[in-house]
Amino acid sequence: MMILGIVAVCVVLAVLAFLVPRLSRHPQRGTQRTLHAGSRAGGKAPGLLGRALSKPFSSSSKAVGRSGSAGRRARGRMPF
Repeated sequence: MMILGIVAVCVVLAVLAFLVPRLSRHPQRGTQRTLHAGSRAGGKAPGLLGRALSKPFSSSSKAVGRSGSAGRRARGRMPF
C-alpha cells in the first residue's frame, strides 16, 4: 500500500513540477521532510534492523526528489 502511495505522490509531484515549477518546491520539500522523519525513526532501531527499517523511507525520499526535478527539467526543455 505504501508503494502505491509513493508512486501516486511522485506522479502528482512530477505533473505539478511540470505545470508550475516554482510552486512545486514546497510540496516536494514537505514530502521529503516527512519521509526523512520516518527514516530517522526507523534508523533508531539497533543494527541491521535499523538500516532495514529506514531504507524504504530514504529511497522513497530520493524518488520524490527525482520526480520533482525531472518535471522541472522537462519544463525547461520545452521549445516554447
